[in-house]
Amino acid sequence: MTATTDQAARQETAAPSVPAIELRGISKAFGSVQANKDISITVQRGTIHGIVGENGAGKSTLMSILYGFYKADSGEVFINGARTEIPDSLAAIRAGIGMVFQHFKLVENFSVLENVILGAEDSALLGPSRKRARGVLKQLAADFELEVDPDTLIENLSVGHQQRVEILKALYREADILILDEPTGVLTPSEADHLFRILRGLKEQGKTIVLITHKLREIMDVTDAVSVMRRGEIVATRPTADTSATELAELMVGRKVLLRVEKTKAQPGDEVLRLDGLRLVDAQGVERLRKIGFSIRAGEILGIAGVAGNGQSELLEVLAGLREAEGQAWLRGEPLPLSGPECNGQARRAARIAHVPEDRHRRGLVLPFHAWENTALGYHHDPRYNPNPWRMDGAAIVADTAAKMERFDVRPPDPQLPAEGFSGGNQQKIVLAREIEYGPDLLLVGQPTRGVDIGAIEFIHQRLIELRDAGAAVLLISVELDEILSLADRILVMFDGRIMGERMADATDARELGLLMAGMEQA
Repeated sequence: MTATTDQAARQETAAPSVPAIELRGISKAFGSVQANKDISITVQRGTIHGIVGENGAGKSTLMSILYGFYKADSGEVFINGARTEIPDSLAAIRAGIGMVFQHFKLVENFSVLENVILGAEDSALLGPSRKRARGVLKQLAADFELEVDPDTLIENLSVGHQQRVEILKALYREADILILDEPTGVLTPSEADHLFRILRGLKEQGKTIVLITHKLREIMDVTDAVSVMRRGEIVATRPTADTSATELAELMVGRKVLLRVEKTKAQPGDEVLRLDGLRLVDAQGVERLRKIGFSIRAGEILGIAGVAGNGQSELLEVLAGLREAEGQAWLRGEPLPLSGPECNGQARRAARIAHVPEDRHRRGLVLPFHAWENTALGYHHDPRYNPNPWRMDGAAIVADTAAKMERFDVRPPDPQLPAEGFSGGNQQKIVLAREIEYGPDLLLVGQPTRGVDIGAIEFIHQRLIELRDAGAAVLLISVELDEILSLADRILVMFDGRIMGERMADATDARELGLLMAGMEQA
């Protein structure tokens, strides 16, 4: 790939000792909320620099300022030693900065090639741009393990491959600095491993990478230095080799944090749910669930482990009444419909089955709705909210939401704030508060801490253990093996729509579970 004049100039003028990024005194407020407060940070060239902090600590705001999405109220930005004005994203791109957002900015019905050249066309005639892009993508794939079919539509790609397209977009625009915002939040473990190989390869080629993540293991494994943010300020910067996950967790939340769940041994009671011969064939004729059978008892957490795409999502949706399936199911000894008019979310809630979906944005929240409206979703028929048949009592819902927010430490504790105004971790707390406070006999929970910071993870894990200890059955689906091993009392492993094996959590490890997840029956 041939460097453009701008890129060549950047490489010639930036001495190796000059930092790739230097932010001085950056402040940014949104109304009364101080998102960033007098932040100064230096990122050395050719390194991977991590930025960690709780949800709402100001990490994404800071990087959005660097990428030109927001304009700082005060402060200066230096790129490769030169003071740089970044009024918009085009200026950031010209300065050699690329950003991969947590929620991808791709046109789903465009091809990979079309997404890559979108906004970077050489002329009104697209033919030359397509030809050039095809050659550049081939070279980038060879250099950085970024193989992806340029003619495939985005909607037909896995999440991991969509992320590769976002990285390719930045590299096609010849970015020297690459910012990644929570890049593994929606990736499987194998996809995350591949991403980190890509990042190491980019670093070896002299690229500078800023990695925003809440996963401390990733910080320890892949970064050279790490900065910690808390309540809009930088509270520490450390060489990664000179710190630990424990120290970083404490710096993030300002107190000691339990990195593993403390719990007593489960005391399972009566059987709550039993499945036999559960089978699901999707609209394309693919068998997603292959004669699934298991049971779960009151007072236990049953974990379902597996690489994403092996039937766990479909299993959760069937049990939540969102999909129909074949087979038999019993709830507290009574038949539970798997098809027909009685198989729906409202009927499941009436049967005291609560559901925390894997994707809180698509299934758990209506983002433009206020928090108080979201806490009533699915439970709006509750007598507390309906003093008469003609209207809901909005004031009662608002008061109830305020109480839930206090108990679940939702920040800010504002029932009138739209759901889209909360950070990911606080959005997840709203969903959990709604479902757990209902007092279910069975809680179905998918990816409970996806995209959630360490402090909120600790809080969510404690709530799930408390629900178990109160006598509820909890069915937990997570691609995070550490989470499964930490929370579950009993573990089932799924592969290709089948149950590969069952293990007691205190008698197995990640290696054994990993083999089962890969389809090896004799793990």
